[in-house]
Amino acid sequence: MKAVQKFTSEYLAICSKMKPEQIATFLEGFRKLHADRSTKEATRSKLISMKIDKRLLVVFKEQCRLLGIPYQTQIKRVMADWLSRTCR
Repeated sequence: MKAVQKFTSEYLAICSKMKPEQIATFLEGFRKLHADRSTKEATRSKLISMKIDKRLLVVFKEQCRLLGIPYQTQIKRVMADWLSRTCR
């Protein structure tokens, strides 16, 4: 089932003021994000390193453990959810 996008009038007003370069950059990023996931390159994970406040990480991991969700999986979900809300 595919999601249906709904655009607010504020969002459409912002989009109408975008420059061609901004539109091209957005479309390229969107294309990469939604590329054919069947290719090996598209499904490969990328190892990253980042600093996170220790207390935040401890609480996040504990909450994930209580919910039975691997914490790294939840981090990916949080990132994907944020992108789906902000890249409309």
